[in-house]
Amino acid sequence: MSIHDVDAPLRYWRDGAIAHIRFNRPAALNAIDVLTAEGFLAACQAAADDEDVRVVVISGEGRAFIAGGDLAAIKESPVATARALIGPMHNGIALLAAMDAPVLASLHGAVAGGGLGVALAADLAIAAEDTRFSFAYVNIGTSSDCSTSWALPRLVGMRKAMGMALLGETLDAAEALRIGLVNRVVSADALSDETGKLARILAEGPTLALGSLKRLVRDAFSRDLHGQLDAEAVAFAACAGTADFAEGVAAFFERRPARYRGR
Repeated sequence: MSIHDVDAPLRYWRDGAIAHIRFNRPAALNAIDVLTAEGFLAACQAAADDEDVRVVVISGEGRAFIAGGDLAAIKESPVATARALIGPMHNGIALLAAMDAPVLASLHGAVAGGGLGVALAADLAIAAEDTRFSFAYVNIGTSSDCSTSWALPRLVGMRKAMGMALLGETLDAAEALRIGLVNRVVSADALSDETGKLARILAEGPTLALGSLKRLVRDAFSRDLHGQLDAEAVAFAACAGTADFAEGVAAFFERRPARYRGR
């Protein structure tokens, strides 16, 4: 089954410069099985390979974003299934982090386990008021995957991350906003429209500069000050040679909005 099919467990399509990745198993609260994981990797690869993609939006069909891994699928052959599922999920998350296009997670309902990892892997996140966040792994006797252990302490700090991980705490959307798990919280009715507005702002931005910025911020914790200064200098010089930089400077002096092309 193709990721472009409307009934695929993981759907991918483009709307202009906006690429959509949607988890599409609503009857299972979008729990991730092997086919879904493979579709996720295929969708991430499609977005990464498409120079016309300037933002990626990740969402979930039905009542939840992603309720974690599909335990019904995993329990029959736990080790083999876990490996078959985790491999493509991790490769997809790595592609999202490396691409220039910013990644926006649109969240509602349950965001648990691997679903939390996918949400944290995005560069920005917007959540409906009904969203509930759960690390969840300790509740089934396992450690984490999908970059949760890497992203969570960077976003919320070590002590809060430990509380979520070791105690299996569930957070509501207001608390998630307060501690920095998400950027915005909106009503459930407004989620689609507000996601679209953010996606369009990002899609109209200087894509190469946005890519440089996301990598600088993501890598900042792994460098000392001098290393980060060097990385900033290299990235700025690269951006200064782009058409979007020339357009941004021209727009500044001409006192008009910039019209970036992502080049």
